[in-house]
Amino acid sequence: MKHVFLALLFFGFSVTAQEMASKEFTYDEFLGYVKKYHPLVRNANLEINKAQANLMMARGGFDPKIEVDFSKKQFKDTEYYSILNSSFKIPTWYGIEIKAGFDNSDGIYLNPQNTLPNQGLTSLGVTVPLGQGLFINQRMADVRKAKMQIQLSQAERKLQAIAVLYDASLAYFNWKKNFSEVQLYEEYNENAQIRFKGIQSLISQGDKPAIDSVEAGIIVKNRKLSLEDSNLKLAKAKLELANFLWLENNIPLELSDDLIPEIQLEFTIQESLKTNDLLNTDFSITNHPKINALQSKIDMLNVERKLKANMLLPKIDVGYSYISEPSYIDNYQFEDYKIGLDFYFPLFLRKERGSLKLAKFKIQETEFTLDLEKVQLTNKINAQKIEIESLLRQKELIKSLVQDNLTMLNSEERLFSFGESSLFLINTRENNLVSAQLSKITLENRFYISNSELFKIMANPD
Repeated sequence: MKHVFLALLFFGFSVTAQEMASKEFTYDEFLGYVKKYHPLVRNANLEINKAQANLMMARGGFDPKIEVDFSKKQFKDTEYYSILNSSFKIPTWYGIEIKAGFDNSDGIYLNPQNTLPNQGLTSLGVTVPLGQGLFINQRMADVRKAKMQIQLSQAERKLQAIAVLYDASLAYFNWKKNFSEVQLYEEYNENAQIRFKGIQSLISQGDKPAIDSVEAGIIVKNRKLSLEDSNLKLAKAKLELANFLWLENNIPLELSDDLIPEIQLEFTIQESLKTNDLLNTDFSITNHPKINALQSKIDMLNVERKLKANMLLPKIDVGYSYISEPSYIDNYQFEDYKIGLDFYFPLFLRKERGSLKLAKFKIQETEFTLDLEKVQLTNKINAQKIEIESLLRQKELIKSLVQDNLTMLNSEERLFSFGESSLFLINTRENNLVSAQLSKITLENRFYISNSELFKIMANPD
């Protein structure tokens, strides 16, 4: 009778599994939701938009500018002065600035230097830096660094997204682990209930001592206790997983009770995380986001270093403007002009030399970090590959152990049916089987985590 009950039990579980398989929430589908809708992943995408906005701001330093300066003084019906200075400036890449202007002035008490022809005065000129600012200046440096910031933001976006996907994966694996444990304890709790009823029946027939019902009852209570604890862990794991489930417009999702984790995850996880090819080929870290990010920082620091080195040159700005009355602008009388010369040079250059040294030190620090990161990434990848290969071998061993313990339990149950064993030995064999199956679940969870850690090290969320 007992064997009939067990057969019905296992048949019932197989039907339930088939029904539940249609409601699987696969790992690949889960990652798709996280990549598309999770707020932190979307925030990572905003980093590129922010970098593009910074580039727009930097390019604004080369925007043409219109300037108008007008002042007038009127007192007791007397116009003291009326002065208009207007200009149109076009900054160029190499620090050269083109300027067109129109000036007009009038008044009784006008400063003589502001006295102009009645129709005003037009001008067209250029300002050229001969020292500082010719080959690099702050505007040029800002644009170059802003372009590099976009590359840096793309690398940082990947790193931020991969961190979210890794945490989400751990939550999914924890959900699957606890779900498997609940299934296991439900199965053995029902087995314990069937065995307890069978023992009571045998006791009532006088085939077994009454003390066996106490031992069978202890097993039932232990199984219920384990099941209750597993259900608690599963409920908490579902809530943790729900933190990573979102829809458009930042709408959070709750995990439905009828959803189950992917059953055959061990066969699909490496394809989902793209770690299967890495185990067979060498992974190049040249395009790794961390390497790209550090290289972009070095490039930006080199731009800053060139700017600091340019500060060691004297500041010499030479300006020339051709001036003419509006009605005579076609006569090109180049003897009418304005010229200017600005010169500035600190004698000791201590501030400039100190800034240049600091810029070089920052580059060296980042280069040291880059060299260290290359070695660490290579070693982490190799270590993770070794761990995954070891876990694959351990999985085969634990499957064999589970099968051996199951064989021992079946053998003990058969001996018990012949009266050649005891309930204590059956419970011992079953406990060993449960421990082996729990170890199998834990080992599978380690295998999933190990693959996700390799996925995190590779840092390629796309």
